Amino acid sequence: MPEELTNVIRVNLWDNVFLSFSLIQGVLVNTGKPQRRFSRRKTTPSRPRPANPKLVLLNKPYGVLSQFSGSDGEQTLKGLVPFNDVYPAGRLDKDSEGLLLLTNDGDLQHKISHPKHKMTKTYWVQVEGVPTESALQQLRDGVELNDGMTLPAEAFVMDEPMNLWPRNPPVRERKSVPDCWLCIKISEGRNRQVRRMTAAIGHPTLRLIRAGIGKWLLRGLQPGEWREEPPVW
Repeated sequence: MPEELTNVIRVNLWDNVFLSFSLIQGVLVNTGKPQRRFSRRKTTPSRPRPANPKLVLLNKPYGVLSQFSGSDGEQTLKGLVPFNDVYPAGRLDKDSEGLLLLTNDGDLQHKISHPKHKMTKTYWVQVEGVPTESALQQLRDGVELNDGMTLPAEAFVMDEPMNLWPRNPPVRERKSVPDCWLCIKISEGRNRQVRRMTAAIGHPTLRLIRAGIGKWLLRGLQPGEWREEPPVW
């Protein structure tokens, strides 16, 4: 009787379908029907939508963390909104101001914050100096950062925003160097992206205010003020 090797050769035919062979007297012999191997990946069930979904628009003040807890002495979102079941959809740096969305709806939070949805974010940016049209075109075409080229953006010079609140502490401006305001719209969410973009064209950011996320806008909210809007995507 021919001896079979104890090890069996399994050939992947397609899409995890395998065919088994044994080596008998130096010849590969098919020893079984094609078999499908199923993976044991765990699937995470989607979270049920809350009975009372909320969407809160907050004007995050300068110096406040985009979270509800922090180290001693750090300012957080705690106390700014009267809800204990909402969480930020995305982040806004401590030294940036403006629109932060908070929700108790996990699906909505994902749609707002996940990069694959490419939701447009609008920023009012005070920069040092006055960019030339050529410099602005660099922002529109994309600039090279240390983590790769940025996607094309909208960028244009704007007047100082109406009813702009004073920043505390105030921006350190140099009397010998002019400054101006830009409106920049991006669909990415890299770390400190807008600041790095303006630095890349030679105009450091002095002040950064997020004015809009998708269809949601600040629309007159002062620092620390909030309002609810329908949580509709």
